[in-house]
Amino acid sequence: MLTFHNVCSVPSSFQLLGIPGLESMHIWFSIPFSSMYVVAVVGNVTILAVVKVERSLHQPMYFFLCMLAIIDLVLSTSTIPKLLGIFWFGAGNIGLDTCLGQMFLIHCFATVESGIFLAMAFDRYVAICDPLRHATVLTHALVCRLGLAALLRGILYIGPLPLMIRLRLPLYKTHIISHSYCEHMAVVTLTCGDSTLNNVYGLSIGFLVLILDSVAIAASYVMIFRAVMGLATPEARLKTLGTCGSHVCAILIFYVPIAVSSLIHRFGHQVPPPIHTLLANFYLLIPPILNPIVYAVRTKQIRERLLQILTMGSKMR
Repeated sequence: MLTFHNVCSVPSSFQLLGIPGLESMHIWFSIPFSSMYVVAVVGNVTILAVVKVERSLHQPMYFFLCMLAIIDLVLSTSTIPKLLGIFWFGAGNIGLDTCLGQMFLIHCFATVESGIFLAMAFDRYVAICDPLRHATVLTHALVCRLGLAALLRGILYIGPLPLMIRLRLPLYKTHIISHSYCEHMAVVTLTCGDSTLNNVYGLSIGFLVLILDSVAIAASYVMIFRAVMGLATPEARLKTLGTCGSHVCAILIFYVPIAVSSLIHRFGHQVPPPIHTLLANFYLLIPPILNPIVYAVRTKQIRERLLQILTMGSKMR
């Protein structure tokens, strides 16, 4: 490691602390975190398998759900295995480029997930407000293009973050990251240079993704609600709204934890660091766990197919 003025240095690697201040409890934290990770992987892989096998689910809504499942697998797998390595073996060392790569994956795919929720809102809007044109508008080709657009937007938005750190801020006050993964602000606060540009860019991206996407989704649901209120009977209204229930639950599961974590990071200076770190980990684990459960419980086709698979499995035994 090269040192400059005995203060700042160019590190080849960082040391992640896991849950700072609660290192003595790491082995106990590993139990719920490993259990939740297994549930997240099994749940999302199951959703992918069910949609692939059941041809009646080859519809835009379920293709978007598969995209969510893949994103959730990437988000959880990019952080939790390393976190468990810290809990079990104290393996907190992470190379500089690996750290920046992890940062990119986390923030990029969180942005992509927000874009997929926006595409799903568009799908629900067309299905309810213009049902006769749904099949012609939401073609398989358009679904693929919307998914690709969400991915490209995530890459374009988040790609500059690690690059700005690597090129503009090579010197660090310490190589110890008081976090369980390489979160953008956790790394930027360690740098010796002027991080104003990084902070402004990070806030701007947060605004574009969280605020604008959520406003667009809310606007689509206002139009959906107006269309539903125009239906003739209460039964028809409830049935139509029921088709949006899973999507609304998934949106809340995604946006609420990430918004709370972001607000605490920016303004919750009185919140103890261990609480903030735990919340930051939970917002990467809660959507991957709950999304498959929500869709399996609320979606009749997925629920019936899962029951068929379980029934066939029990008969084979």
